[in-house]
Amino acid sequence: MAENGVDLGRRGFLKGLLPSEPAVIRPPWSLEETIASACTVCGACISACPQAIIRFDARQRPEIDFGSSECTFCGACAEACPEPVFDRARPAFQHVALIEDACFAARGIVCQSCGDACPETAIRFRPRLGGPALPELAVDQCTGCGACIAACPAAVIGTRSLAAEAAHA
Repeated sequence: MAENGVDLGRRGFLKGLLPSEPAVIRPPWSLEETIASACTVCGACISACPQAIIRFDARQRPEIDFGSSECTFCGACAEACPEPVFDRARPAFQHVALIEDACFAARGIVCQSCGDACPETAIRFRPRLGGPALPELAVDQCTGCGACIAACPAAVIGTRSLAAEAAHA
């Protein structure tokens, strides 16, 4: 937040820029609206998740943390929930992976961890002269499972909402 002794948060506030909250990833087959209206914070989805990637956020609502593992789409969270929070008829996630420019391969270091971890082979590597192959994401194949996020040694893979992806295309 501070760079060269300057509080950039204060400067942003004075310029009228409010800090944005990081995007929260909700459990598969759920929406922010249904969690806000129907979730009773019982924690059944958290204890049911065999991957242990569901936790409570700061507002005590379930969120996904892809830091250690990926979603296997087993459905245990949806089955354990006693409320109408999950709708398995809808797509599991409303996001796809986003590989940032600070990727090791983009900085000249050979790395293909994300591609190796991707169960859908949505990440492929484009060869280039004078450096390691660069990752490319096939958005139509990405399920948003988070396997690449957990596997990235540079921690530079995040998510982008499908709505933002459609606007970007």
